[in-house]
Amino acid sequence: MSRTPSAPASGNARAVAARLLDRIEGDGAFANLVLASADLPPRDGGLITELVYGVTRMRRALDHLIDCFVSEQPDLATRNLLRLGAYQLHMMDTPAYAAVSETVAAAPRRQRGFVNAVLRRVANMEADWPTEAIRLSYPDWLVRQLERDLGPDDAHGALEQMNRPAGASTRPDGYTQDRASQWVAALVGAQPGERVLDLCAGPGGKATALAASAAAVVAADRRARRAALVAASAARTGATLAGVVTADGRRPPFSRGAFDRVLVDAPCSGLGVLGRRADARWRAGPGDVDDLARLQIELVKSAFKLARPGGVVAYSVCTVTAAETVAVDETVARDVPGAMALPIVDRRWRPHARGGLVLPQDHRTDGMFVVLYKTPGG
Repeated sequence: MSRTPSAPASGNARAVAARLLDRIEGDGAFANLVLASADLPPRDGGLITELVYGVTRMRRALDHLIDCFVSEQPDLATRNLLRLGAYQLHMMDTPAYAAVSETVAAAPRRQRGFVNAVLRRVANMEADWPTEAIRLSYPDWLVRQLERDLGPDDAHGALEQMNRPAGASTRPDGYTQDRASQWVAALVGAQPGERVLDLCAGPGGKATALAASAAAVVAADRRARRAALVAASAARTGATLAGVVTADGRRPPFSRGAFDRVLVDAPCSGLGVLGRRADARWRAGPGDVDDLARLQIELVKSAFKLARPGGVVAYSVCTVTAAETVAVDETVARDVPGAMALPIVDRRWRPHARGGLVLPQDHRTDGMFVVLYKTPGG
């Protein structure tokens, strides 16, 4: 359990970063929440943020560099200091004297000799990566999964891009959102006066974007906390929603055929947004993908019941695995007779089976998949 709020950060920036890293790995705290709750000194806030996110992302690669010179495993606090030093030396191009001396100064007095000796050797080494998974700093299963689903070149390109800080853009209403998510909302094609349902709406980015079309947008989410975030997003952006409902999308409290369009922006493994969620690569497991794919199929089938005949169901996920993209569409094709996939004419999307795919390296956005359906009977 993480400890929040944190004590005010003070002193050596590397020491502050090391304490935050200890909470992320030692307590299981989320990196973004740890940084948000920390009272960072204005002068060093940017450096601390880069160090925390960078070391969290590149943990596996940094451990490979360190372990070349360590015979006995150091405790977590000492390892995090070594990671900080190695990150500065090999991934920030910080001058060696500064990276070593500042990191040594952040160490407890009893560990300074050890940290100094290891980092001086790390500073003089040529990195030799035994595998792409170690070089790119991801779990083996994740690299294998994306290599199999996307091909090695696209997989490595996506993983490389997600090792860089993710960008976002601010919409005219003030909501900050990744551009690929904005493109999904545009593809839904909501029109003035239509009834539109966002079935998995939290935290509200797509629902508020859809509301800008003057459609009557109902936003639903299974968790009350996320439904509350949707309402807060609407209040902040000035978006008018027809309703915010706490409801399980698999058993929704809406009448059959009640909506012209239904967006299923489904819970997913998030493997397209690892650039934005620095610690997510260490939290996900291979079993998560299959479990989530089953949930996604249930949600999409539910959406078909809620859209009127001849209406539109849009399915999107911020991941790029075959199980959560192509395989979900294949199940729809088999189990929903008459469901017709609509063409995606926006060239920012790669054709991907019957849908569209954006990989992180395509436009420096999140990875995203979308497929649009016309419902049977219209």
